[in-house]
Amino acid sequence: MSERPPATVTPEELGPLDLAEKGRRGGQAISLDRRLFMKFTAFGRCADPHAAIAALTEDGVAGALYLDANDPQGIGVIVMSEDPDYFVTTLRALFNHRPFADFTHKTDLDMLGRTYSIGYEPDLEDTLFAKPRSKILNPEHRWAVWYPLQRAKKFETLPTDHQRRIFAEHASLGKRYGAGGHVADVRLACHGLDKNDNDFVVGLLGPALHPLSAVVQEMRRTEQTSQYLDSLGPFFVGKAAWQAKA
Repeated sequence: MSERPPATVTPEELGPLDLAEKGRRGGQAISLDRRLFMKFTAFGRCADPHAAIAALTEDGVAGALYLDANDPQGIGVIVMSEDPDYFVTTLRALFNHRPFADFTHKTDLDMLGRTYSIGYEPDLEDTLFAKPRSKILNPEHRWAVWYPLQRAKKFETLPTDHQRRIFAEHASLGKRYGAGGHVADVRLACHGLDKNDNDFVVGLLGPALHPLSAVVQEMRRTEQTSQYLDSLGPFFVGKAAWQAKA
């Protein structure tokens, strides 16, 4: 029996794998092989969050704690770190000690994601680190809605121009709500990081709750949400009781 001929491989495929985030400045391509990871964890049976806040502060956690609007004893914690080892070492140890060990872990609200670039950003440090951190730690962003979403697989088969039009529709919506300071969004990729095969984690942050609900309502009418999403949620809705110092 003869062996099958090897598949044609391009020189690019034979070269070193480039996993850096890409941007563009002054007409030149730029890259940065760093990104910020974020972990959202929700707990129940937390009647008094002050002990949890004290533990987070003492441990030097970078993030925020929210009071769950849908559970009178619920809290949600968003934690940021460039090193993913942090979540399975330092943060794991923290969550396995009191007071967190006394709470009920809500596994259906677990979210883990990473910041990412689209390819045109002129300042990757700002896009991947400064902006998402400042949005989460902004004391004016008292309300938050965090949720995962799963994009329909057929979206990836759409022509590039069609995908760009869909992205532009969402970008326009975000600009309108962001211009008045109503909503700031944090978008994280979670491909292969989510047990339910979700693609993204989204955080909507702002000084009031109603605009966060309104932007989700308006998103329902966009092409991406109405035709190219397989699932949205579950949603965590909360108000900040603690934010780490910026």
